[in-house]
Amino acid sequence: MAGEAKSDGSQSGPKLPQKRFFRQRAHVNIFNDIPLEYPVRPSEEDWSKLYPAYFRPMEDSQTEQAITEAKRPMSPMGTDDQVPQAKRGPGIAGSDSEISADKLAQVEFADIGCGYGGLLVALAPLYPNKLMVGMEIRTKVVDYLQRRIVALRGFQNDLVKRKDAGESVEWVDVRSKLKQEIDALSKPLDPETEELHDNGETDRLVPGHYENIAAMRINCQKYLPNFFNKAQLSKIFVLFADPHFKRRKHKARIISTTMLAEYAYVLRTGGIIYMITDVKDLYDWNVKHLDAFPLFERISDEELENDPAVPCVVNSTEEGKKVARNKGSKYLACYRRIEDPAEQ
Repeated sequence: MAGEAKSDGSQSGPKLPQKRFFRQRAHVNIFNDIPLEYPVRPSEEDWSKLYPAYFRPMEDSQTEQAITEAKRPMSPMGTDDQVPQAKRGPGIAGSDSEISADKLAQVEFADIGCGYGGLLVALAPLYPNKLMVGMEIRTKVVDYLQRRIVALRGFQNDLVKRKDAGESVEWVDVRSKLKQEIDALSKPLDPETEELHDNGETDRLVPGHYENIAAMRINCQKYLPNFFNKAQLSKIFVLFADPHFKRRKHKARIISTTMLAEYAYVLRTGGIIYMITDVKDLYDWNVKHLDAFPLFERISDEELENDPAVPCVVNSTEEGKKVARNKGSKYLACYRRIEDPAEQ
């Protein structure tokens, strides 16, 4: 079967990487001058390497019009933010009225410090019309996630071919999947569900076919505005970040006054920053800084109950599953980007 992700070399099709070969220490000095590739401005980033189904390759030298044309999606993208029904192909919305052939593809979700990609893989079927990028500084971890995404796309491609050949291939019911995630919020995931989180869907078709997720190596605390235009993003995720316990290391925390200014720049009005941690001290620090920042307001728990991304934020990451297994506490806070009075 296409979904048999074997690790003994006997599989001829796509093959999932094994996480144990890609382990790397958690701490990287973000203030070091690490050799990284980054664009001078967002318009110069060639996203076709990460999202080949949505972007045409950019040449070394192009006019502004050519750059715009390179960003035109190869399949139309919808605008529905609701959890979509399963549809074939990346970027197909729930109804023809929501499809716009002229809507330019752009990344809208960013997972800062994405780790091994559990959140991206969980969100991909729920938001097949949204491009999401995981941003991680650790080389081995990025390598693992990139290989994982390539394998998942390969599984989906094989399933599509089997379906086209007349075989019966099951679609994932994303609404039922989301309900299962919500029901599991207060308890550890069962072994079958946890394995699915670790691997992704390999036996069933999913909306978007994982073409809408990607990973890149980047030091977000230095180069975030190099990749995203003002008000480009609608969601930013900061999940189980390094707490940097020592006081002299607090300046390296991913939530700070300086970083919040950058998040506010790349987030559109109404966009949301999701923050979760199992460290109460870090949670208090994050809430203190977010409450004090004038362009963010906290979202109520009642409103979050209707947000389909929240169960994935709580359940999907490797750290989140580890906390649940150890019966630890998770501290969640989400904030909405509000309009800047100076721009009214």
